[in-house]
Amino acid sequence: MYEVFIGVDSHRSTLAAAAIDPMGRVLATVEVENDPQGHRHLIDWRRQLTGSVRIGIESSGNYGNCLARTLIASGEDVYEVPPNLSHREARRRGLGKSDAMDAVAIARVLAREETLPRPRAGQVHEDLKLLVDHFDQLKRQRNQLVNRIHKALVISHPGYEKQIGELKAERHKKAVMNLVRRDRSVRADLVRRNVRELRRLEDEVKTLRLQMKDLIEDTASSLTEIAGIGTLTAARLLGEVGDVTNFRSKAAFASLTGTAPLPASSGMTVRHRLNRHGNRKLNFTLHYIALTRCRVDPATKEFMTKKMAEGKSWKEALRALKRHLSNLIYRTMIADERMLETAA
Repeated sequence: MYEVFIGVDSHRSTLAAAAIDPMGRVLATVEVENDPQGHRHLIDWRRQLTGSVRIGIESSGNYGNCLARTLIASGEDVYEVPPNLSHREARRRGLGKSDAMDAVAIARVLAREETLPRPRAGQVHEDLKLLVDHFDQLKRQRNQLVNRIHKALVISHPGYEKQIGELKAERHKKAVMNLVRRDRSVRADLVRRNVRELRRLEDEVKTLRLQMKDLIEDTASSLTEIAGIGTLTAARLLGEVGDVTNFRSKAAFASLTGTAPLPASSGMTVRHRLNRHGNRKLNFTLHYIALTRCRVDPATKEFMTKKMAEGKSWKEALRALKRHLSNLIYRTMIADERMLETAA
């Protein structure tokens, strides 16, 4: 039984912490710099509090990441408090807006919620998340380069796209370079520069894919054996979820993925509506997997047909499929963790 709950509101330069008792009464507050010296000061402040302590950090994967790792290394009981819960708590109680009040709201969520996730401690999961985020950034840069090349060529060589295509293959890039080979204009020079940069980005994307594949193999994950899940989607799932054992059930995991349906029944009509909560990156990944499986997996096609025969619309059937996939992914990740534990 915990006697003290500490909430930490993390920012780029500062950390605000508040300690409360089980009744929600504020015991103490402190604000320190978000640097190693400030982290030591926060630990010294925490040790002045008597009784068993539970610590919750908002943004433990971002500005609070270093503090979370420091606290875990010192043996503290640390949890991640989702921002939507702490913001809702602050509005509900009318605490006002300050870092100290935000820390109090985080502490009260910590005292109320028994099943909060732990901060990510696995370096492999964190590395996968960083690589996937960087991959997405490179893809956006690639699209911008392609658009710049297209904008220049439709002026200097109208109709070029009918012969060359969409610049996806190396032969398309070579064709563009041949097209502007003898052109010494500034526009043509920029096209050549952009094509060279496009090649560099695509080489980096290939390197990232190989890096992610190696890391996934290090986790001994079997997610890529599921139809519709490739290297990139598996990396996204592992990176965003982190330690799957933080989730007590498939229902808790569905809340994270935003696939737990919300009731929207009225009178004799029983239905559920779209859940817009949870991790939207995970929800989008599940949506992408679902659409892929609808095209290529016979069992999924049968699932959708059955749901629509029950009277569901296509969108409602797709939501049911996403929840089914969420459960499947949860079971797979839990089974992988147990296999690792057994092997260890």
